[in-house]
Amino acid sequence: MGTGDIRVRGIAARAGGWSAQHRWAAVGIWVLFVVLAMGIGSAVGTVEVKESDQLGGETHTAALITEEAGIDEPASETVLIQSRDGSVKATDPEFRAAVAAVVAAVDKTGKVTDVTSPYDSDTISEDGRSALVQFDMRGDSDTAGERVEPVLEAVEGVQKDHSSLRIEEIGGASMMKTFDDAFGDDFQQAELSAVPVALGILLIAFGALVAALLPVALAVTAIMATMGLMSIASHFQPMDDTASSVMLLVGLAVGVDYCLFYLRREREERAAGRDPETALRIAAATSGRAVIVSGVTVCVAMAGMLFTGLATFEAMGLASLMVVAVAMVGSVTVLPALLSLLGQRVEKGRIPFLHPDKRRKNGNGGRADEGSRFWSAVLKVVLARPAVSLVVAAGTLLAIAAPAVGMKTQNLTLDQEFGDSLPIVQTYNRVNDAFPGGSEPAEVIVKADDINAAEVKTALAQFKEQAVSSGASRGPVEIKLHDVQNIAYVYVPLVGGSDLDKAGASLDKLRDEVRPATLGKIDGLQAPITGQVAGSKDFNDQLAGAVAPVFAFVVVFAFLLMLLSFRSLTVAITSIVLNLLSVGAAYGILVAVFQHGWGASLVGAEGVGAIVTWLPLFLFVILFGLSMDYHVFVVSRIREARMRGRSTNEAIKHGVVTTAGVVTSAAVIMVAVFAIFGTLSMQSMKQMGVGLAAAVLIDATIIRGVLLPAVMALLGERNWYLPKWLHWLPDFTHDESPEAVAPVTRDDEGKPLRV
Repeated sequence: MGTGDIRVRGIAARAGGWSAQHRWAAVGIWVLFVVLAMGIGSAVGTVEVKESDQLGGETHTAALITEEAGIDEPASETVLIQSRDGSVKATDPEFRAAVAAVVAAVDKTGKVTDVTSPYDSDTISEDGRSALVQFDMRGDSDTAGERVEPVLEAVEGVQKDHSSLRIEEIGGASMMKTFDDAFGDDFQQAELSAVPVALGILLIAFGALVAALLPVALAVTAIMATMGLMSIASHFQPMDDTASSVMLLVGLAVGVDYCLFYLRREREERAAGRDPETALRIAAATSGRAVIVSGVTVCVAMAGMLFTGLATFEAMGLASLMVVAVAMVGSVTVLPALLSLLGQRVEKGRIPFLHPDKRRKNGNGGRADEGSRFWSAVLKVVLARPAVSLVVAAGTLLAIAAPAVGMKTQNLTLDQEFGDSLPIVQTYNRVNDAFPGGSEPAEVIVKADDINAAEVKTALAQFKEQAVSSGASRGPVEIKLHDVQNIAYVYVPLVGGSDLDKAGASLDKLRDEVRPATLGKIDGLQAPITGQVAGSKDFNDQLAGAVAPVFAFVVVFAFLLMLLSFRSLTVAITSIVLNLLSVGAAYGILVAVFQHGWGASLVGAEGVGAIVTWLPLFLFVILFGLSMDYHVFVVSRIREARMRGRSTNEAIKHGVVTTAGVVTSAAVIMVAVFAIFGTLSMQSMKQMGVGLAAAVLIDATIIRGVLLPAVMALLGERNWYLPKWLHWLPDFTHDESPEAVAPVTRDDEGKPLRV
């Protein structure tokens, strides 16, 4: 059957057919949509996520109090003055002279305010060998990093005059500048390099410049349109930079994937002898449908993040959902139009030895549907021994997933995030050693009807005293009053310092023991406790409460979508199980590499003892969605072959080997793009990049190449089992077979087999 009439139905087929017939209109509508989305988005601007919306619990309450009071906390800076060999103490004249020089130098810059000597604030370590000069930067705290350089230079000048002492500055502004200088372009360069990497891999996959450019062009235009839509949506759901970065990653991945599915099928049909129009209609009815099923499934998975109650996650979920929807619509509308316009010119810019025609001539076979020789060899073994293959592959993945049982999550501290390669990180560690918790104190935001009332002042004094006597802090506890707003800020260095487990225990003492016994006795007084340690704890608590509903939502809806798409209870169940196994293996790799440090040096990382708090849930949602791309594409092809009359094993082999090229190309692009983010300096970005890359690699190889065919081979005709009580479900499978007359497959009793 070469170019006969193809009767197809379904949204994807109708959309592709309309676009091919009205190609200029389809392209024009897409361009207009992208331009309008960007233009309107630019005009309305973007609403950023507020700090008060970032978290729940006491951290949220504290941020609200500060926001409502209109208090803009300045960026605080600290200068550590420390004896290098321990021979000089804070009481010595040399030490006092250095302190005075620092106070005078930073004050002289005109960039700071409220400079405090350690002799006035009692910020001298217990051993008397370290002291802290504290001050605030003038102006907006968000831009303080741009103004801190003269202050840093002043401190460096004092250091040159006092070589026997260590004089180093640390704080919000200095850290901001240091990280911007060291890593400012790091993330941006990774984002920019993702597109050339994807294009290079597509050139190898297609062997033609025009064919390789199409997926990248669609992905980029989908991302551009979504950026505009994000600005519009931000007026209902505020956005942030993290959401934009995640949107770019997801948009590039799915945009390229969907085009790959479509293009490879259209090219395959033309190679089989069909005319371009027929090949395009077949691609629309088959791969187009797989794109829609996959896209809707990914959107549902991304929607799971909307149930976390965390503004950043909600922004990421909405941004990802939008870019997937845009890429999906573009793939089944403007892509068929472009392919119709280009015709055979899609093969322009052929690259010698890379184009499929050249590869076939060089001994790769002449049939269009032969597929991958490598996967043909693998499938031969798997289908011959499906039970053994299942046990070995599943056992391997379970072994890889085993470390995940002991997963520990936390917000990474500065030294965990960046290591000790930067001098400022070493300063951070030295401050914490000399003043445990001093670099990241707990902040108690006290709001009263009258902050200067006698009973409030007494309660504040008692809190300050008991914070130290309870063992939660070694002091000094600092109190800053804002009389006009009737608010006091109490800064409490926590025992435990950068060890979040110990510091968390100190925080619990403040919240559960010290506060109720002091500030808690004043009627109408609010005293939420915030800070880095409190923020980490509140984030963990809120995220832990969101895990169950998010997991349930994603799994249940993915199951229902698979059930409706394939009208098979078995396919729906195996889809979920295989995806969960893939996610579990990714978790195991993360824990092994980043928590325990096994093989961490191989990926340029180090074991930091924990996984960043937001990553497990983020990975689950992203991976569950993206892995459905491969699953839907492969199973659709298997089902199509089965409907044509092939035996189950033949259909499995045909489905896997003919999709192997697409899945491999898509997986290589995803792994390469995610691996780029694994090269960034921040440990949290390394964890995200390595986790995503490892999961996609496992999913495209062990899951789709071994486990899926082994399971389906063992199940046989039970793959297509649908209980009678579910026959009322709508039939969304009618456009999977592109042939005009598909052979009727019958069971052992001679009855037509519905698959």
